[in-house]
Amino acid sequence: MKGILASDLPASLVVFLVALPLCMGIALASGAPIMAGLIAGVVGGIVVGLLGGVPLLVSGPAAGLAVMVFGFIQQLGFAVTCAAVAAAGLVQVALGGLKVARSALAISPAVIHGMLAGIGILIVLGQVHIVLGGSPQSNAWNNLRELPGQILDLHGPATLLGLLTLGILIAWQFLPNGRLKKVPGPLVAVVGGTVVAAVMNANVARVKLASDALSAIQLPSLPEGSMWGAFIVAVLSLALVASAESLLSAVATDKLHTGPRANLDRELLAQGVANTVSGLVGGLPITGVIVRSAANINAGAKTRWSAVLHAVWMLAFVTLLGGLASYVPLTVLAGLLVHVGLKLVNLAHIRELRHRGELPVYLITVAGVVGINLLAGIGLGLGAAILRLLWQLGQVRVETRAVNGVHQVCISGALTFVGVPKLSTALAKIPSGSRVEVDVAVNTLDHSGFEALESWADTYRKTGGTVTMEPLEDVWTRRSARAAPAAGSASSPSSPVHHVSSLASGGAQ
Repeated sequence: MKGILASDLPASLVVFLVALPLCMGIALASGAPIMAGLIAGVVGGIVVGLLGGVPLLVSGPAAGLAVMVFGFIQQLGFAVTCAAVAAAGLVQVALGGLKVARSALAISPAVIHGMLAGIGILIVLGQVHIVLGGSPQSNAWNNLRELPGQILDLHGPATLLGLLTLGILIAWQFLPNGRLKKVPGPLVAVVGGTVVAAVMNANVARVKLASDALSAIQLPSLPEGSMWGAFIVAVLSLALVASAESLLSAVATDKLHTGPRANLDRELLAQGVANTVSGLVGGLPITGVIVRSAANINAGAKTRWSAVLHAVWMLAFVTLLGGLASYVPLTVLAGLLVHVGLKLVNLAHIRELRHRGELPVYLITVAGVVGINLLAGIGLGLGAAILRLLWQLGQVRVETRAVNGVHQVCISGALTFVGVPKLSTALAKIPSGSRVEVDVAVNTLDHSGFEALESWADTYRKTGGTVTMEPLEDVWTRRSARAAPAAGSASSPSSPVHHVSSLASGGAQ
């Protein structure tokens, strides 16, 4: 207990100060009541903190789901969306029970990068209208089309407060490390903007919280009639995206400390329980959030009690000091969200993906998320990633040359079913009855490639030719031996490091 008081208690206060303005801002971006974000922060901290498989991970509402939730609220209404959140939690519980958590790490990093960047662009396009004193439009194109008019028709104090908040957040990043830098930037920006608004006596829209926290809880309701199809889509979408973001954040958190390693199946189950509880009491969907987790670890947290205590402080604020939130202008929260959205589009990650040859997948995902919707963007990105994989699997290289009457064939790259036509075309050009030496130096060999090469060699010998080639069984055995250590290391979370690091630095959530 003494250790908890010494390390986890101070850390919990730091996380509370980071999470409080973000919970309110994410609720604003989601088109939900501000209280819904605070409820999700409390439930995520307590439920996942007590049950989760990643002790130092902090959970709550995340910017990565804000755009999706906004769309569902517009389509289904807030009460039905809460029911979808609760049902999505049950799906996560089932997935955790089936122990499929690690399979979520198979999603292409470029798709997740693109999804987050697309969400960031949508958040910026929507919230910049509030920063400028107006109202966001229904979709990205309308927001973009109305932006010039919004700039020409600024709304005095609201615009000043929004830009001031954004300016503080940007400037805070360039402060030298020291005591001042340890104060959370979002807290400084929100408090600063609120104080300036009070001094100016600015006539701007402010946060509305009920004086009685219990009366603000909105119970969920099931859909009616033709809404069931959209409801099922919402449930599965929330379960998929929330699970992927939580698990990747869990893996990223493991990289930041040397304590107990993540139990991903337990974490997924805990996230599901938290989402079910949050949905039932009118809260937003919950995920593990890497930025708050990093703040937790950097503040010296040692156990799960830091995450739990941060939620206790938030609950105390909502019940005892909730009236203070009514002083916060909405344009200040919008400035905070614009900063969050900008950080989700990270140029360093774009350069990394370009270096890895995955930039087209990223751009297709971004275009789909921004131009159509989140699910379409993810689907297009996954499709592009699969096509890229097939293209790579077909990159077999077949080099032939004649030396002193002997035809030398070198096969390298990936000999799979995709590359069989190219292999067959090259081998068909070798004159019948010749002496052929085949060097099989492939790094990938599937059954189709094995059969195609073996069949050609048998046929060529029967037509009077001579084929000298290492037995393909030996090639297959050697390939399997090389793959075995890789398979062993695949169980560690090292493969998605460049992906999860993007979540760690991709934006404050």
